[in-house]
Amino acid sequence: MIDRLTLHNYKAFQHAEIPLGPLTLLTGLNSSGKSSVLQSLALLRQSHEAGDLEVAPLMSDARQAGLSTAVINQGFLLNGELVSLGTGEDVLHEDFTEDEPRIGLAVDEGPYHYGWTAAYEGEQNLLPLLDVELPRDAEGAATPTGPEAVRPAFLTAPFQYLHADRISPAEFYPRDHHAAVGRGFLGVRGEHTVNFLRHHREDTVPQGPLRHPKAASDRLIDQAAAWMGDLCPGVDIQADAIEGADAVRLSYGFQGTLGATRRRRPSNVGFGLTYVLPIVVACLSARPGTLILLENPEAHLHPHGQTQMATLTASAAAQGAQVIMESHSDHVINGVRLAVKRGLLAPAQAVFHYFRGDGTGVEIVSPHVDGDGMLDQWPTGFFDELENTLDQLIG
Repeated sequence: MIDRLTLHNYKAFQHAEIPLGPLTLLTGLNSSGKSSVLQSLALLRQSHEAGDLEVAPLMSDARQAGLSTAVINQGFLLNGELVSLGTGEDVLHEDFTEDEPRIGLAVDEGPYHYGWTAAYEGEQNLLPLLDVELPRDAEGAATPTGPEAVRPAFLTAPFQYLHADRISPAEFYPRDHHAAVGRGFLGVRGEHTVNFLRHHREDTVPQGPLRHPKAASDRLIDQAAAWMGDLCPGVDIQADAIEGADAVRLSYGFQGTLGATRRRRPSNVGFGLTYVLPIVVACLSARPGTLILLENPEAHLHPHGQTQMATLTASAAAQGAQVIMESHSDHVINGVRLAVKRGLLAPAQAVFHYFRGDGTGVEIVSPHVDGDGMLDQWPTGFFDELENTLDQLIG
């Protein structure tokens, strides 16, 4: 699990060290840096999967051999499947401190620290690595190099990243075997969710907080329907291949209603059901060690559904996944607080960060939650709009 993320001269952050937990909630005003946190982790993953991110033990070997610390064709790949950040000019913090600006990303994972520093090249979308920090343990001692080297788990662990711009109701969805089956990846828009659900429908959701007590069985398809039923009671899901086509079809049914045997297209039911389906499947299919990045899981959901999204993500974290999500919803934050009060998560497992930006920099305030779900501080602007509005209505 990633315990801390460090950003240096990256987008809105001149320098920030951000603690992370099993469930981390990023909140704050628009354009205050929340999405940049998720994007930084996706950037490292994207660069690694493309073969452009050197890992520290190999760089250490290069140093020991007297080679240059710069690695040809190695660096931060700014544009790819997960994120499209533009060029170096788009990601460099405006008030950088060095004579020659550098962009640094680092993570602490358990007792180990990993870091990467890239050169700034304004018109390039592959920023070359200048330095890779040799991993060190909690005592500051260097770890072994070579075959026994300790390598970042988050770069190879199961991974999902769902953007705020997710799939909408449609007649068909892609049937990409490599993405949904080979990699188990839902796509950044959740576009491979229906095919993933079709292929893995018989998979079981392990015993634990993620297993819905009202589901017809422990199968993934039934568990997904049960969690979706918290948003729309009585709903069931079918994901079917279309013979002779590289596409799959999603349909919904509704039990206990007139014409219950009739299947309905996604375009003929509420927009929110299809929009939230990738999040439900991502959480239910997560296993211990999975990293899930979510943007605005509450979008297009009514307040009760937003609270249920908090319960779902907290359940995934309680079952061993790491969930980092950006949200603008007070129902989501209160749902996480309720998950702590109900004992689903320990207080230390739920981390809150409130971002305040002024266009040039970011201040991060981090309230702590206790066992009763109470926060130790409530900074100005932190989900206080309801009280402010009520004061004006009453006054």
